[in-house]
Amino acid sequence: MKKKSQDAVDDDLRPEYDLRQLLRGAEQGRYAERFRKGTNLVLLEPDVAAVFPDEQSVNEALKLVIELTKIPSTKKKALKEPPPPRAAR
Repeated sequence: MKKKSQDAVDDDLRPEYDLRQLLRGAEQGRYAERFRKGTNLVLLEPDVAAVFPDEQSVNEALKLVIELTKIPSTKKKALKEPPPPRAAR
């Protein structure tokens, strides 16, 4: 079996993509400090990102969702507990 030369590297990048164009303005290690601190980075879908102007508004919305999940639902209780038996008249 022949070894691949340095020039024959497996490259999945399509020929129409120009790395110089794609990486223009890119900054190496831009989020490295956040990553070290344990910050989770997530990619929002464009329609979701359009609703939130900044990271603070995203965090506030998610915290509200968390609080709403803590509110007990009366429907869940009603399904779990059978109604008390009625007294015969």
